[in-house]
Amino acid sequence: MTQLIGKFFGQILSAIYGFTGSYGIAIILFTFLVKLCLTPLTIKQTKSTVAMQEISPRVEEIKEKYKNNPEKQNQEIMNLYKTANINPMSGCLPLLIQFPILIGLFNLLRDPVGLGAFANQAAFETANGAFLWMANLTSPDYILAILSGASAFIMQKIMTPSDQLNGQMKMMTYVMAGMSLYWGFIFPAGLTLYWTVSNIFAILQQLIVTKPLKAKLEADIKGASGNGKNTKSKK
Repeated sequence: MTQLIGKFFGQILSAIYGFTGSYGIAIILFTFLVKLCLTPLTIKQTKSTVAMQEISPRVEEIKEKYKNNPEKQNQEIMNLYKTANINPMSGCLPLLIQFPILIGLFNLLRDPVGLGAFANQAAFETANGAFLWMANLTSPDYILAILSGASAFIMQKIMTPSDQLNGQMKMMTYVMAGMSLYWGFIFPAGLTLYWTVSNIFAILQQLIVTKPLKAKLEADIKGASGNGKNTKSKK
């Protein structure tokens, strides 16, 4: 499946390269195009995450109340999800959909000739010229690796709510940044360029779309909860 996805993306990358005439610019535009297409999934995941966070105190209350009765505990939690119109699996679905897409992209940028982005190796060698400060995009680039690690660190810091920045989450932020830095040292610069641009897109998406959306959803949920309480008190 990931091979088919890689070949499909190969045709798209080939078309973008034919339009721009630059392999590096083609990767950047290709990255933005893919991330834009995945934005609806990101929004869906954000909505699910916010809803789950809002009812988490009530879930903990149920767990504590029925800690000696696991069957009743599960039943009450499922009733809570049903009442709140929440599907606990809906947050996982976007990730499951994105996973084969990311693997397909990874395979494509490691083997652009084999997956159809270029007709043959000679065509790829012609396209794979200097880009910015880099001699080519097939060799690792240390400056780009550092940019990849830095962008991954900033992305993790922005995407993690301040109230969830415990020791484990802080460690995860450094681990993700360290892995991005390490991969940048060993993988082709074209692949690292994709990761870096993808991180920058995620940062912009978080600031422009996700954070305002999350704030609005939290306000709506709290407003609905307050209205529900007022209605009950009137009765």
